[in-house]
Amino acid sequence: MDRIITYSSIDGFNKEFGIETLHPLINIVDIAGLRPVEVDGPHCFNYYSVFLKDVQCGNIKYGRNYYDYQDGTLVFVAPMQVMSVEERKPDAHRGWVLTFHSDMLRGTQLGRNLKNYTFFAYAVNEALHLSESERGIVLECFRSIRDELRHGMDNSSKDIIVSRLELFLNYCKRFYERQFITRSHIAGDTLARFEQLLNDYFSSVHSEQQGLPTVKYFADRMHFSANYLSDMLRKDTGKSAIEHIQLHLIEAAKEKLFDKNRSVSEIAYELGFEYPQYFNRMFKRYVGVTPNEYRSVN
Repeated sequence: MDRIITYSSIDGFNKEFGIETLHPLINIVDIAGLRPVEVDGPHCFNYYSVFLKDVQCGNIKYGRNYYDYQDGTLVFVAPMQVMSVEERKPDAHRGWVLTFHSDMLRGTQLGRNLKNYTFFAYAVNEALHLSESERGIVLECFRSIRDELRHGMDNSSKDIIVSRLELFLNYCKRFYERQFITRSHIAGDTLARFEQLLNDYFSSVHSEQQGLPTVKYFADRMHFSANYLSDMLRKDTGKSAIEHIQLHLIEAAKEKLFDKNRSVSEIAYELGFEYPQYFNRMFKRYVGVTPNEYRSVN
């Protein structure tokens, strides 16, 4: 296995690639202006990274899987994740890299909301494909951050830089929503596959043996990241993956409650609940009555 090259700081990354460090916690650079550096193999960054490539640059892997990576796409990498580049092409030295450390966002609204930008946890076939107009907006955001970094630090610098970073991330959320819509045929197929997996799970002995299913359980079998699957379903149906699971769970519970030979506790264990009171609480939240009350009414 290849040795993983880890960059613990943005300054360390900058020195490796001959980049001037304008700020120790955030940097943006046009790759075309850098000296060529060999980047094949696995890399790990202790900070957030965003890569915009304007040409195909070889195969990019995140974890064990390959990105859906073409010309003019954005790739988002969360801290401590391993990314690999294989078969880098000679003309691939074009694009942009945005790096920022979570310490840059301490005490800011963006820092508190960063978890909402779920695309940093996307994985397979989930890069953001940009139209020409979207690419222009991204480059405008990048240049505005770079210009502010070059301006020199003063009392307003952090607020301005963070606000421009937030604007860029919000545009990325919008562009991903557009991508979900333009790939609606994929979303429809995804929903059908997800529903089938749910049916299979609860009609087998999986629930009683393995407990309540997680979003990751289904995402792994559909070759998605958990966040991407949930975001795609939410855009297409208005409900997240966990909401789909819980609603399917309630429907399965309703069917089982018609069998009066089984107690509510037995049904809860069959569905995968470790404690029957959790089942009672969830059932009442969705249905409005307890399982026993539902059984009596019906």
